[in-house]
Amino acid sequence: MQLPETNITSADYSDMTNVVKDYSVSAMNIDGVSDLEETYYDNSNWSQYLGYYKTIPELQISIDAKATWTVGKGFIADDTTTMILDTIRGWGKDTFNTILENMIRTYHIAGDAFAEIIKDEEGVLINLKPLDPGSIRIVVNKQGKIKRYEQISKIRGTKNKIFNTEDIFHLARNRVADEIHGVSIIKAVENIILMRNEAMSDFKRVLHRNISPLIIWNLDTDDPAKVAEFKTKTDKATSLGENLYIPKGSVEPNIISTAPNATLNPLPWIETLNSYFYQAVGVPDIITGSSKVLTEASAKIAYLAFQQTIEEEQLFIEENVLSQLNLLIQLEFPASLENEMLSDKPKVENRGIEQEQASQPNDTTAEMEGRK
Repeated sequence: MQLPETNITSADYSDMTNVVKDYSVSAMNIDGVSDLEETYYDNSNWSQYLGYYKTIPELQISIDAKATWTVGKGFIADDTTTMILDTIRGWGKDTFNTILENMIRTYHIAGDAFAEIIKDEEGVLINLKPLDPGSIRIVVNKQGKIKRYEQISKIRGTKNKIFNTEDIFHLARNRVADEIHGVSIIKAVENIILMRNEAMSDFKRVLHRNISPLIIWNLDTDDPAKVAEFKTKTDKATSLGENLYIPKGSVEPNIISTAPNATLNPLPWIETLNSYFYQAVGVPDIITGSSKVLTEASAKIAYLAFQQTIEEEQLFIEENVLSQLNLLIQLEFPASLENEMLSDKPKVENRGIEQEQASQPNDTTAEMEGRK
């Protein structure tokens, strides 16, 4: 028999170029106008994104917090505007504030929020009815301006309902370039949501295996009927948490257990994803009621940063109410720390001046008396 070659010069190296790939982001194009007479946009992601909102608690509470804080203490307006807005009932039990809050939640989920503008014969606003963004088609012309809206019928064979641009109150979140629709917040945090919930689901399985470990039963028979009967009995005993009695030597259980330190601890990873998520959605976790220990200074900075985003959101709403509904309102911020932080600054500066004065002997009278 011929022995194999063992010469070290025959060693070779692998090529991992196509195995371990660098992280990259796929290129994207905006949903802008085409060279056709009309360009349509239908929100095909609404159902999926709504599922995320209704299923993921941290996403829901973050979006709700943005809506609640943006509406704040409600609107301030002159008497005529207040009287008009106070009569709006939406679907029958709404108020103007709840309609705004609804639309803010909706455009964070879908990217766009729509409400039907209903006026009386004299052209005075009498109602706003929020609409399903998944059923509203945006139609723009060649110049990229909205031409009309269409409410796609959910009943087969029924024609779409046509709305003129002045008949729809439309809030589009974070438009990019000449895109003809808003951008949902969920797309950017979708991967974080999936990683966090996968980690929690995996850890759930680990905890369950600590209580109900995997067992391999070595049976002294291969008869399918007997194996099935034993399987039924053991599974029932396990589910009821009862003892199982078997003849000696007929069965050998082999418990597959995991040592406590044999697996990675997922809790730091889950906590990291939590922090990353709240940073990505722009809502500090202290706003949502987190019990994480923070210094007073860092908590104030986080709160003040959040206040800026909410005030920008309020400005966006106020400007659109004016441009689309021809009504001038001002949204009140719930509680500001800006004045408190500004009032704290002179105290610190004055304290520093006092300390400097105390450390420097500037009293010439005292110096002269000391020389005498």
